[in-house]
Amino acid sequence: MGLKELIFGGNVKGFEQDLNAYDGSVQDWLPIKNIVSGMIVTKDKRFVKILEVLPVNFHLKTPHEQQNIIHYFASYLKIAPNNLEIKISTQRLDLEDYITQMRKYSEAEENESCREMIEDNIAEVSYIVANEVITHRFFIVFGYEPHMRGRKNTVHAIADRLNEEADTARRYLDLCGLEVVDAEYMDNAVIEVLYETINKRSARRSKLPDGVFDMMTTVHGIYE
Repeated sequence: MGLKELIFGGNVKGFEQDLNAYDGSVQDWLPIKNIVSGMIVTKDKRFVKILEVLPVNFHLKTPHEQQNIIHYFASYLKIAPNNLEIKISTQRLDLEDYITQMRKYSEAEENESCREMIEDNIAEVSYIVANEVITHRFFIVFGYEPHMRGRKNTVHAIADRLNEEADTARRYLDLCGLEVVDAEYMDNAVIEVLYETINKRSARRSKLPDGVFDMMTTVHGIYE
């Protein structure tokens, strides 16, 4: 009996097929095999769930609210997955659209003094963003663990089990005043997070097209 059988109690159905990727291609080096029901399936047979959390300013809360946040978050940590990680993604604010619009105003402006003011505004805003303004996104990441027993030894059953853990996290974080982002199409949301994480610079200007997940599933999909 192999390690996978010891951990999951039998073969995990849906893992039998491997990706055929060209050497040096994105599919070759990317450690992700598929995304199923909002769950990341890696090539080394791990199952990972990512939740995006919208932050609150703790210091703006009253002392009573701060105590409640500490209490409920500590309560969640007691029953949270053992290998829980908190990730923070930082990104420079994208000013391309703003600068493009200001350039149009400048070109249409007849008064030279107003044009100079617009250019000064562009320079000042660009300087502030380049040196001070950074956007933050907060994520909670956890994986499928041996004590988490799915109803079946299938990928979809494991995804359901991780989604149950995600619902538990939502309930406790809601008590802390934190909102967990609940996208209508979780697979698409996960793809977007991974794309922006891997391509931090280009993702600021080149967004994924709508329906990209459906396109990828049709061409490269593994699970029916």
